Amino acid sequence: MTFNFDQGIDRRHSDSLKWNKYGDDVLPLWVADTDFRSPDCIIDALTARVQHGVFGYGTTPHDFIAIACQRMQQRYGWQVQPEWLVVLPGVVSGLNLAVRAFTDAQQSTIAPTPIYPPFRLAAKLAGRPQRNAQMRLEQGRWLMDLDALAPQLDGSEKLLMLCHPHNPCGTVWRRDELEAQLAFARRHNLIVCSDEIHSDLILEPDLKHIPFASLSEDAEQRSITLLSPSKTFNIAGLGASLAIIPNAELRERFNQTRKGIVPEVDILALVAACAAWRDGQPWLDAQLDYLRGNRDWLVNAVNQLPGLQMQSPEATYLGWINARKLSVASPALFFEKQGLGFSPGRDFGDDAFIRINFGCTRATLEDALQRMQRALATLA
Repeated sequence: MTFNFDQGIDRRHSDSLKWNKYGDDVLPLWVADTDFRSPDCIIDALTARVQHGVFGYGTTPHDFIAIACQRMQQRYGWQVQPEWLVVLPGVVSGLNLAVRAFTDAQQSTIAPTPIYPPFRLAAKLAGRPQRNAQMRLEQGRWLMDLDALAPQLDGSEKLLMLCHPHNPCGTVWRRDELEAQLAFARRHNLIVCSDEIHSDLILEPDLKHIPFASLSEDAEQRSITLLSPSKTFNIAGLGASLAIIPNAELRERFNQTRKGIVPEVDILALVAACAAWRDGQPWLDAQLDYLRGNRDWLVNAVNQLPGLQMQSPEATYLGWINARKLSVASPALFFEKQGLGFSPGRDFGDDAFIRINFGCTRATLEDALQRMQRALATLA
């Protein structure tokens, strides 16, 4: 079975958030959706459901719960019970619910920095203070420095928010690193919310995703795991996600916080999610091969450009580029004026960086690299 990830699909002037942000003269490489056509198994399943012709109120199909439980067992050896699952219209809503359900106004959250912006915003919107564990570069990998954070804690901390794999740094946490995070959570009596939306996008063939909750019974009972096929299969516009919450008391608090605020999941989103996790693996395997090629090309090219540095991400289709050596006030704004729409590092916690989305065709990536080269030439 072959898949054509070089197929260019015109997304300008459509309903695309990614492609509508800028004018036609700016190449968008920011928000984390890819430019790839979703697999036929999803399109076929949606077509069949649409042909039914009736779209009244829906309920979570038993298939979605069963497929999710089976997937956790087959991929990770994690035995998930159906009653642990809470179906959500998006992982971001799960992050916000976790903050509001498990902290009060006097209690703090802990999150890495830099970090995916909704981690920061969830605390801000809820009026909760947030402590930040700095990500540091060690032997080519971005790691979270919890030891440096520990002396700053005052006992008000209640929720540790993990990004696993990490966005934007692309780190795949090893078992010993996860065990250290668990020990930290146990030492400070923390609930752990682990965003694992990028868990299917491991680019290093010798690495494997390990769900935080699968480490031990203690990890399981203090954790909320957030998952979705949306990033993997390019169906973010069809929001269907899961919170896996083994602890019955935590699950009840989470569900109570959700009531009347977070809606049920769209019936077509559930159809797409079922098809993705049930039948999408051959397409995913091919996509991972393509993304590895994009990543390797991008890392090599960026590290040859003056003033830029990039570590090779172990997961995701996102690159975290250090532009600190450029003589510009804002790297993101500089590149935007030169026709490149990157995610500003300031949104993640460090304005000296930019984030690039390399989930695109090789032709798009080539165009981006040529624009970057031309842009930097203006600074010479």
